[in-house]
Amino acid sequence: MSTSIRNNSRANLAISGWMCIVIGSGIILSSGPSSIVLAIAAPISISGIGLLLVAIGMTDENEVNQEEIHAWVPDTDFLPDAGGPMFRVDTTLISPVKTSILCGRCGNVEILNGPKPSKYFCNECEIILWEEE
Repeated sequence: MSTSIRNNSRANLAISGWMCIVIGSGIILSSGPSSIVLAIAAPISISGIGLLLVAIGMTDENEVNQEEIHAWVPDTDFLPDAGGPMFRVDTTLISPVKTSILCGRCGNVEILNGPKPSKYFCNECEIILWEEE
């Protein structure tokens, strides 16, 4: 079984459920209410409702662990100079807001509480990485 099928099983069940409901309703509406049509269309529609309820009740297998998000730091890495010092800034979007700054010259990673500051001076290699006006 491929990973894309396993990862999307919730969406696949929901789509299948809606398709069964649409097909069953379409059979009933297009042919009129006879006993043979109802014997075919009703189980299709009911199974569609069942598939939809199963899809709604499934939990997401790829839930994000909040502790892993808060513990993440970028890898220490050297970035090439491109006419000036290179750096990388990552800021979390969920609270508590933290900003990690990677200096490309020395590979130093510093974590600050709060959003990106307006200027930053790397204490390891003693250069100004940026200064906003």
